[in-house]
Amino acid sequence: MRALDAGIIVCGECHKLEYLREGEVQHCTRCGGRLHARRPDSIARTWALLITAAILYIPANVLPIMTVSFLGKGAPSTIMGGVLELIHADMLPIALVVFVASILVPTFKLVGIAMLLYSVQRHQPMSAQQRILMYRFIEWIGRWSMLDIFVIAILVTVVNFGNLASIQANLGAAAFATVVILTMIAAVTFDPRLIWDNTFEEDVEEQEATAQAD
Repeated sequence: MRALDAGIIVCGECHKLEYLREGEVQHCTRCGGRLHARRPDSIARTWALLITAAILYIPANVLPIMTVSFLGKGAPSTIMGGVLELIHADMLPIALVVFVASILVPTFKLVGIAMLLYSVQRHQPMSAQQRILMYRFIEWIGRWSMLDIFVIAILVTVVNFGNLASIQANLGAAAFATVVILTMIAAVTFDPRLIWDNTFEEDVEEQEATAQAD
């Protein structure tokens, strides 16, 4: 049984429990926030953010992310190009960190959120526990995707010695930062309670089918 079936909803702002009054526009008695049984248009908004992030993911990896100049010479490099340069420079631990944070994590987030949305909409055979664990992991790991952007921001600020040495951010960095931000927002707009609603509906359908069979 869900809390919603008992007429209880939670404030999305301060998490205070309130009793649902049908046919009324309700506001939280503590913080005044608008109350909803579920986040409005959660699936549609999450899909919109996810598709936009997926489109920007291409230029984020194809366009140069930064240009490192030394003694007036330098060439722009992409994320993968930077990883390969680190490998060639025998900096395998740093290359691994950059590869995981900049390639694997964003890819996992895009695929993971898409799987959650698809499983909820199409009633795929994934348990609620599996879905919620995936959601929590996506929400937790999202912050580490900004590692590259933080590093670039620090380097651009610190390494600025004119013709001797300088680092400049390129369009790829802006595209990558946008991808990270959009996926983080997508994880927030997705309402995890839909996972349990989906499971509850499946259990009800199974019980009805069993009753009819008997």
